[in-house]
Amino acid sequence: MRSLFINKLRSILTMLGIIIGVGSVIALMSVGRGAQASILKTYDRLGTNILAIVPRSGDASTAFGGVSLTTPSLTLDDAKALEKAYGVEAVAPSNETFARVSAGFEDKFTVVEGVTPEFLSVMNHTVASGQFITPHDVSSRSLALVLGSDAASALFGTRNPIGQIVKLKGYRFTVVGTLEAVGGTMLGVSLDNVAYIPITTIQSRLFPQRTASGEDSVQQIAVRVTGAGVIPDARYDITNLLRRRHHIAAGDNSDFSVISQQQIVNVINQVTGVFSLFLGAIAGISLIVGGIGIMNIMLVSVTERTREIGIRKSVGAKRRDILAQFLLESAVLSLIGGGIGILGGWLISYIISQINISGIKINALVTPDIIGLAVGVSLVIGIASGLYPSMRAARLNPIDALHYQ
Repeated sequence: MRSLFINKLRSILTMLGIIIGVGSVIALMSVGRGAQASILKTYDRLGTNILAIVPRSGDASTAFGGVSLTTPSLTLDDAKALEKAYGVEAVAPSNETFARVSAGFEDKFTVVEGVTPEFLSVMNHTVASGQFITPHDVSSRSLALVLGSDAASALFGTRNPIGQIVKLKGYRFTVVGTLEAVGGTMLGVSLDNVAYIPITTIQSRLFPQRTASGEDSVQQIAVRVTGAGVIPDARYDITNLLRRRHHIAAGDNSDFSVISQQQIVNVINQVTGVFSLFLGAIAGISLIVGGIGIMNIMLVSVTERTREIGIRKSVGAKRRDILAQFLLESAVLSLIGGGIGILGGWLISYIISQINISGIKINALVTPDIIGLAVGVSLVIGIASGLYPSMRAARLNPIDALHYQ
């Protein structure tokens, strides 16, 4: 410790690479881990008895909130027919887009979801005030609108939004209800920053899209079944029913996919896991740079202290004593730098979690395994970086070392 404090500035600059590396690893990996936790929390709230039907080239990432970029193939009539499938309790077709909603001098960029009344029960939402979209709203393509809690707060503050007029894509919608907060985010977008309108309204006025046969299309259909145990039979029946409706011959590929909740969760875990590792690997580059800095400084230190090494060896110090001395110095530099990096990474993660830009918020989650990984890697790099300089010092001949000027 004395040898490190003799050259305080050099020691601090040497630790800087480790500090930046550990802080970066913790901050970036916590962003990936936070995104994973937030999305999984959302799907846990829905339960395990939900199936999603999306266009064929759609996958689990397009279900319950993602917009499919494939050729439309689903319709409201398909959704109606699914109500008679085995084990089905409720069916909720939906279309989704992004738009700016304004009320007076306030405006908010929100997710606009075209839904039916069944959406409320299938997706496990609760009305806070007013009412939800009604069958009459759907049949008449009305300009009724229901706000999520974040959107309602942003547009009206503490005022009662029921009966107020909001503008959306040039149309004047009437707010008929608000929903209880559900919490959570999907790809950084709050699940409470949503405006719900009749699905027929979004089809005819805001986001018209048609299937190959000329019918108004549906981006996705959520199906709640009676229980997780009936999912295999329900999927089989739904698949057969839709194939018959779409006139798909035996042996031909379906133009839709039926995706279970577990499939969605598996895909999310894979994608966010790779995302977290990728971010960690990028940040790990600075740890390697920090390790090179430690090796460089330790080599300089060995050269500067050659006479000291010669004196220690001449009075009985063995090779392992010299080796341990310089290894401990490099390990201490890494540990102190790692400790400061932990605090810095946690602080950066906290700041990231407080940022909210137009309803988009990133939840950074610092977990013990991330901290353990960052500190462990920094310690290994520190010891590995100090190994060669330590071995070089331990191999010095005491007579030559004493003669060194």
